[in-house]
This record gives sequence, C-alpha cells and structure tokens, in this order.
Amino acid sequence: MTAIALVFGPLTFSLSAFAVFLVLTGVTLLFGHSLGLHRKLIHGSFQCLRWLDRLMIYLGTLVGMDGPIGMMRQHDIRDWAQRVPGCHPYVRHGSPMLKDYWWQVHCDVAFDVPPAFVLEPERRSDGFLHVMERSWMLQQLPLAVLLYLLGGWGFVVWGVCARVALSVTGHWYVGHLAHNHGPSRWHIRGAGVQGRDVPLLAALSMGEGWHANHHAFPGSARLGLDDDQPDPGWWALKAMQRVGLVWGLVTPSDLEARSTLVRLRDRRSGCAVVRRVLRVEV
Repeated sequence: MTAIALVFGPLTFSLSAFAVFLVLTGVTLLFGHSLGLHRKLIHGSFQCLRWLDRLMIYLGTLVGMDGPIGMMRQHDIRDWAQRVPGCHPYVRHGSPMLKDYWWQVHCDVAFDVPPAFVLEPERRSDGFLHVMERSWMLQQLPLAVLLYLLGGWGFVVWGVCARVALSVTGHWYVGHLAHNHGPSRWHIRGAGVQGRDVPLLAALSMGEGWHANHHAFPGSARLGLDDDQPDPGWWALKAMQRVGLVWGLVTPSDLEARSTLVRLRDRRSGCAVVRRVLRVEV
C-alpha cells in the first residue's frame, strides 16, 4: 500500500481524489478504529444498536491494521504485558524508532507459551465477526471497485492505498510516542509501562493521543478527560447518544477506583490553544 501510494500518488493526484482520501481516512479512523474496534469491541465502554456495531466493525476493518479478532488479541496481550515489570520492548515500543517501526509494522512476537485468549460468548458466536477476521485484507477490494467506478484509479490510489498506508503508519507513530515521549497527568505505581499523551496529534488521532488517560482508565469511553484535551471520538459518541444510537457511555466515575493510580499536575498534557480560548486552569 505504501509503495503504491508513494509511486502512483503524485501521478494520480487531484483535489477530488485527495478529498476522498481525507473523508475516508477520517470516517474509518473515527467510527471504525477509535469507536468501533477500540472503545466498543475491545473495551465495551458503550452500547449501541446492532447494525451500528456491525458498521463500525466493518469500518475498523477497512483501516487495514488487522481483523477485529486479531485486534482484540493483540490489545489483550499488550494490556497484560504493560502492567507487569520487565515488559518486552516489542510490546512496550521500547526500541529506537526505526527498529520499533520495523517490529511493529512488519513483525510479530512469538511466545514459547502463548497466553490464552477466549472470546466472550456473544462474540464467539458472531458470524459477522469471524467473516471480517478471515477476509480483513480482501475487504479493501469492494471499496476499490466502487471508488474506481466513481473516479478512476486516482480514487483507488488515494482512497485505498494512501489511506491504509497513512492509517497503519500513523497508528504506529502515535503508539510509539505515547509509550516513550510526552507529558502525563497520571502515574500507575508498579506498572511496567506508563502511558504518555501526544497533544499535537491527539485530535487527528480522534482522541487516541490522550494515551496516559487511557492507561489510567482503560474502560472509559472518554479519552480526553480534561477540558483542554479535545476528543473527537467522545464528541461523536455524545452526538449519537442524543439521537438514541448509543447509550451506557462509561466514564472514569463509573469505574472501580485504583489504589495504584496517582494524579499528576502537568500543563503540557493538554492543548495550550484550548486553554487560552476557554481559559481553562489545570
């Protein structure tokens, strides 16, 4: 995908193709990856209508990182490993940037004794979920055909290849920064890995850049917890809640208190522009 985007992207560029790239990237990252796969499927932080659940899983599959079950399995392994001392550098993004990129995007970790991964009964019997898992790479093809019919090869290159390349690489980049650099308003005593915030990319990552908050409250549907932490995913959930599409939104106040969680004061962990406009004190 990256090679095609780099070679043919400049040759097929047009404003309409770039608009398709922007819209599809935003929709799939927001409703697919952040809401559908991460906050809903993996963490169960809200409830929604069944057809919307299916749609968001499909959009998350189109992001191009893995199938939905594969995403759950990898996240489960990382959640377990990052809570214990001596976490392997693969799982904690602990290598230098280029090496971490190669490991995360092109490699996998092999266990001598693989951890058990058991789907919940509702998901285990969900045929749609298993179809998406088996065919997650092939799901780009129907979209590619539709885009070709609408706008030719330019729409395909920008709407599929450039979008997938940016989404996968961008996910790795935000993840690397969120485990190595940046401020934080939370510290978890005894954890092998501390989450970091990525303020400059938090809004573009649909709120996923407030990763210190996510480590502190993984079951929360809201990732930008403070007024100076914009979270487009949370805004979308609140809008859908108003029209009855989603409900049961979990926030930190709904979660069990953690004795190991320490609140820190860090003005850098937030958006300075938002603080100035809203006159927010941290």
